[in-house]
Order: sequence, then structure tokens, then C-alpha cells
Amino acid sequence: MNKFYLSEIYIYPIKSLGGISVNECLIEKKGLQYDRRWVLIDKEGTFITQRKYPLLALLQVSIVEDKIIVSHKENPNNSTSFDILQHKAKLIPVAIWDDLTSGFEVNNLVSAWFSDYMNMPVKLVKMSEQEKRMVDPRYAMNNEIVSFADGYPCLLIGQSSLDNLNKKLEIPIYMDRFRPNFVFTGGEAHVEDSFKDFELSGVLFSAVKPCSRCVLITINQQTGIKSSEPLKTLSKYRTTNNKIMFGQNLIHQVSGIIHVGDELRTCLKFI
Repeated sequence: MNKFYLSEIYIYPIKSLGGISVNECLIEKKGLQYDRRWVLIDKEGTFITQRKYPLLALLQVSIVEDKIIVSHKENPNNSTSFDILQHKAKLIPVAIWDDLTSGFEVNNLVSAWFSDYMNMPVKLVKMSEQEKRMVDPRYAMNNEIVSFADGYPCLLIGQSSLDNLNKKLEIPIYMDRFRPNFVFTGGEAHVEDSFKDFELSGVLFSAVKPCSRCVLITINQQTGIKSSEPLKTLSKYRTTNNKIMFGQNLIHQVSGIIHVGDELRTCLKFI
């Protein structure tokens, strides 16, 4: 019987910017603490991501004490920062795919820094603690809520899945292309496809939907340069109903602190 252990935990405080590797993290109702709690929106109030703006890949986020710091990967002196709790008082609408949610602009100076970088007017918006953006009811189990993530509180990928993919690629890629929250070791490639329920540090997770992948995974997170891979290779062996699948979307019950090294105690689906 294979044993599975959590090898990496990532949070992405600002949607579609560089993630942060952590050794432990509190999981809240909307997902991991600070994960996708901020998002950039355009002048229409629609979220923006690397899908259309690959240069976002070059912005790295870090958390130092009670501050969020955003810096350019190639020029760290080009940076901005703000207090985690800081935001304006007025709620403004935010469109994430088909969801209309809301948040607070952080402040004018931070939005101006991002607007200058993007060469277009944008605002950095923080999600309200009271906001209840619902998980797709087709996959929710108990009216779960989610942050500014695409649709689910957490994403899980097995290291074996990436290792298997890299054997098929001419140039290996890093896990950061897929932006997981949890990476685990153990088992064969894509064993996560067969996960149903599992427990980490007393927190019960359910794998509810394979993650369909888009052009974002073709963007090198170190350079911001797009290519055809790994979508081209994945399309040859990971296509289901015309969608390319890699990883599992998760929902969870209760809160708790998740640690690197925790064992995933699983219940496999019978398929």
C-alpha cells in the first residue's frame, strides 16, 4: 500500500502572480490563509491573469511580518508593498469568470504601481472577509465558499505526475507552471485521479473535479515567455472530453494547520 506525504505547500496571495512556498499554513473556509485574497482588475472590474498578460509571471509576492511585498523578479528594486489589513472603505464589483463578487481597492499608490507596470489602468482589490463566493453547486457538498481562485479552494498534484510529464518533454518544466496548493510524493503518475476523500492534519478534503488546464501552463514562470508546451504533450495523453486534465480540485471541511511532511490518508474511488 502506497503512502502519500505532503512535500510542498504553496499560496498565491495575489491571483496570477508568483506564489510563496511555505512549510505550514492555516486553512480557512475559503482555502489556505492569504491564498488568492487579492486580485488585479481592469477598468471594467474584470479580473486579469497571465492567460492574457504573461508579464504578470515576473511579479513575485512575499509576506514579511504584516506586509505584502510585490517585486519584479528581474529587478527586485522595482517593488511595492502594503499592509495585509489595508484597504479602502468602499466595496467595488469584481468579475471572476461567471461570478460577480466584490472587494476593496487596497490603495491608490499600489494600483498606480501596477497600472504603470501593466501600461493600462488596473486596481488591486482585496476580498472582504464577509464575502461568500460559492463553489460551483454541481461539485459543492456543503455550500463551500472560495476566494478569488478560479473555482475551488485548493489544488492538489502528485510529484509523480510532473515527473512522468517531464520524461516526455525535451525541456523539463517546474511544478510552478500548474500553480498547485499541495504537492505530494508517493504513488504512480496521476494517482490523484483516483482520490476521493483524504485527511491532512485532521482536515478532511474531498477531490471533487479534475483540473482542466489552459494556456497559462505554457508560460515560463521565470521568464514570462510562452511556448506550446506542456499543453502540446499533455494533449496526447491527458485529454478528457476535449479538456486537458492535470491535478485535482479540492473542497474541505473544518479549519486546521497543514504541514509539509503530513501524511495524506486517502480513500480511493472505485473506477
